[in-house]
Amino acid sequence: MAIYQINKGINKPIEFKGLKAQYIGYLAAGLVGLLVLFAVVYILGFPIYGCILLIAGAGTVLFMQVYRLSNKYGQYGLMKRGARRFLPEYLKFNSRKLFTRSK
Repeated sequence: MAIYQINKGINKPIEFKGLKAQYIGYLAAGLVGLLVLFAVVYILGFPIYGCILLIAGAGTVLFMQVYRLSNKYGQYGLMKRGARRFLPEYLKFNSRKLFTRSK
């Protein structure tokens, strides 16, 4: 008879070294962008040490920003913040029929 371990992480957000949920994807996309930037800058003929310093600085800023957003907004906070732009400032009704007829 096979013995299976119970997955105790059900319904918990994915977390990797302090990054929660979608921020792992943001960091991965940023690192791929830095790799492409390094290739482009190197092909354009910049000195290798200049390229490394540029990418190291940009990578440091990327890590700091992604971790700051992850700590500030959490799993769904950044999406909620972005969705807030689409909420109307106010709702205007000309009559109360909508509310008085509902049962």
